[in-house]
Amino acid sequence: MFTLPQKDFSAPTTCLGPTCMQDLGSSHGDDLEGECSRKLDQKLPELPGVGDSAMFSPDTSYLSSRGRMIKWFWDSAEEGYRTYHMDEYDENKNPSGIINLGVSENKLCFDLLSWRLSQSDMQRVEPSLLQYADWRGHLFLREEVAKFLSFYCKSPAPLRPENVVVLNGGASLFSALATVLCEAGEAFLIPTPYYGAITQHVCLYGNVRLAYVYLDSEVTGLDTRPFQLTVEKLEMALREAHSEGVKVKGLILINPQNPLGDIYSPEELQEYLVFAKRHKLHVIVDEVYMLSVFEESVGYRSVLSLERLPDPQRTHVMWATSKDFGMSGLRFGTLYTENQDVATAVASLCRYHGLSGLVQYQMAQLLRDRDWINQVYLPENHARLKAAHTYVSEELRALGIPFLSRGAGFFIWVDLRKYLPKGTFEEEMLLWRRFLDNKVLLSFGKAFECKEPGWFRFVFSDQAHRLCLGMQRVRQVLAGKSQVAEDPAPSQSQEPSDQRR
Repeated sequence: MFTLPQKDFSAPTTCLGPTCMQDLGSSHGDDLEGECSRKLDQKLPELPGVGDSAMFSPDTSYLSSRGRMIKWFWDSAEEGYRTYHMDEYDENKNPSGIINLGVSENKLCFDLLSWRLSQSDMQRVEPSLLQYADWRGHLFLREEVAKFLSFYCKSPAPLRPENVVVLNGGASLFSALATVLCEAGEAFLIPTPYYGAITQHVCLYGNVRLAYVYLDSEVTGLDTRPFQLTVEKLEMALREAHSEGVKVKGLILINPQNPLGDIYSPEELQEYLVFAKRHKLHVIVDEVYMLSVFEESVGYRSVLSLERLPDPQRTHVMWATSKDFGMSGLRFGTLYTENQDVATAVASLCRYHGLSGLVQYQMAQLLRDRDWINQVYLPENHARLKAAHTYVSEELRALGIPFLSRGAGFFIWVDLRKYLPKGTFEEEMLLWRRFLDNKVLLSFGKAFECKEPGWFRFVFSDQAHRLCLGMQRVRQVLAGKSQVAEDPAPSQSQEPSDQRR
C-alpha cells in the first residue's frame, strides 16, 4: 500500500520526477462525480427544446414546459451518484460500501484546509457582510481575486477588479454565460470528450446547445497526440453545425482539460483564439484545475498569460476554488472578462447565484495569504496528488492497461477497450455496472461524449486506504472475479447520468 507524503508544513515540498505517461500508440490492437451522462439527443439540430412534450411523462402536468425539461434532466441523471450515497464506503461504519473513484474532488488536503479556515483571521462579522452588496461581489474580494489571478496566471499586466464577477461556483458561471451570450437554441462548440455536466449548465436556464468537436485516440504522426484538438477539427465542426441550421455563438475550452488532463500550449491557445476571432465567436476558458498541475515539467500557461488576446471582448475566463483548493462544497467561482456588458449581465444573475458576505470575507482572506498558499498548501497538495497518481499509474501498468495522463487534474483517462469484445457502448455500460455492483464508482466514456467506447476516467485524488481498496475492486472486476451477473436487470436499461465534476 502506498502512503501519501507527510511534511513539516512550515516548509515547501518539492515535486520531482517526470510526468507519468503511458504509450497509447498500439493499445487499440490489443483488443459521480462520476460524471455518467444521459443527455438530450444532441445530434444537431434534433435537440429537443423547451416544450417538446414527447420526452416527458404524463405525471408532470403541474409543471411548465421548462419545468418538465428540468425535471426530466433530474430524473434521468445521477444514478451512480445516488447509488453511491445510499451505500457510501466508511472504514468503520460501512467497510463494504462503494468506493468513489468517479467524482472529481480533491480529498487529500482536508487537514491543511480545515486548519487554515479555522484560524481567527477567518472569523469576522460586521454589518456590511450581513447586508446586500454589489452583485459582482464585495470590492475587497474582487480586488483580491484580481491580484490572485494576476500572480498565478502570470498576466503581463495587472488584472483589474472591475473585470471580476464572483458567483457561487463554476456551474453558475456556465449557466450565466450561456444565458447572456446566446439566444435559445444557439450553440457552443466544445471538444469531446468533455466534462459532461456542462450540458445541463448551458441548457437548463438558457436552452443552449452544444456542438461537438469529436476527437479520437489515433496518433497520426510524431507531432500528434491522442485526442488532440486542432483548428481543422474546429473548422469542420463549425461547418457541420452551420450546415444543419445551428448558429454557433462560442467555443468552450477546459484547460487543464477534464477528463483528459490535457494542457494546451500557448501556441495552441493562440490558434484556437484566432479561429474564434475569425468567426466572431466568444471563447469561455475554464481554468478550474489551474493550480492542480503537479508535474513541474508540464509547463502550464493560463490564457491570461498571453501577451495579447486576439479578441479580448469575446474572451471570458473562469476559475474556482472547488478543485485547486478542494472546496467543491463551499461554492466559490469567479469570472474575468474585459467585456463590461458581459460582466454587468452576469452580475445581474448573481442576484440568484451570489455568495454570502461571510464567505466572501473568508475567500478574500484565503486568497491574500500568499505565504501559506505558496509555502504550505500548494507544495503539499502537489506532492500528495503526485503520490496518489503514481500509485494508480503503477497499478494500471501492472494490469497491462493503457492510459493517458498529463500530470494535471485529479484523474487518469484509462483505455479499457480490450474488455469490450464487440467494442460497443452497450458493453461499456455493462462494464460500468459491473464496477458499480462490485462497489467501485467510475465514470464511463459516454458520459463525456467520447466517440470511442471503452474509455473510463479514474479519479485518484483520495486517501490511500480508499484508493487502494478501490483499485483492488477494479482488479477483481477486470480479472473476471465479479460476483454479479453479466447482464443488467430490465429496470437498469436506461443510461445513467452522473453530472458531478
